[in-house]
Amino acid sequence: MNHADPHAPHHGAPHGHHHEPTSDDQAEILDLDAEVLAEHTASLMAWLPLETGPHHIVDLGCGTGAGTFALLDRFPDAHVTAVDASAEHLQRLRTKACARGAQGRVRTVQADLDEAAWPDLGAPDLVWASASMHHVAHPDRALRAVHQLLAPGGLFAVVELAGQPRFLPADAPEDRPGLEERVHAAADRLHDELMPHRGADWGPMLTAAGFTVEGERTLTVDIDGTRDEAVGRYALGVLRRIRGAVADRIAPDDLTALDQLLDTDGAHSVLRRDDLTVRTERTAWAARRP
Repeated sequence: MNHADPHAPHHGAPHGHHHEPTSDDQAEILDLDAEVLAEHTASLMAWLPLETGPHHIVDLGCGTGAGTFALLDRFPDAHVTAVDASAEHLQRLRTKACARGAQGRVRTVQADLDEAAWPDLGAPDLVWASASMHHVAHPDRALRAVHQLLAPGGLFAVVELAGQPRFLPADAPEDRPGLEERVHAAADRLHDELMPHRGADWGPMLTAAGFTVEGERTLTVDIDGTRDEAVGRYALGVLRRIRGAVADRIAPDDLTALDQLLDTDGAHSVLRRDDLTVRTERTAWAARRP
């Protein structure tokens, strides 16, 4: 699942000492998302109302494989077709599959879900789409395509994000308390313009596309960062991506404070904080093709 939106646009000129996000950073955020939130992802998969273990699963918008490998672990008799628009993400996923000895259970397909015609993805028993459907420009068309794709009686699991995760206490940093909420507010306004379906209620749209919604679950995430050193790196990556989008949309003093958090060599680096948590929500819908 993709908490740190990997498609966040980059705006603004360089300001101070900071790291410009790259495609490698984007992939690392997805990997950290998988690591930090593994228990929550597994919980959602265990919740799915599956009548039998699926044999063929399609992971739509798979990124670097957060869902793909969790699905392989959860369903040891299944194979997964991993679909993404990014060749780099798919290559990273294939490398991981080889390292795990799972290459025989994973097929990758590069595809743009906004295309009118999708490549042949077979007839899966389960389609998993985590933090990916809000990227499509025409969700109604995409949902109908999934309905047609699924085997009769198959299940479609859609996982949506409430927004980017939060990491800092409300009174941080000391000289600019509330910084993170202001930065997120600027990012949310931009995302509302570019991705109006992020955070959407997918239930009515799934019903309109011909699915029967059999369950909906909201999962609250609150992870103590002191128990997992990956949380600091996760926070760094997410805030770097957000900074690339909002640099010209926030107050200069807030940008300065944000850059101090992102300066890994500085005294105020987010990596030096011992008060980080991962706070977010995600909602899942389980919809069946009759």
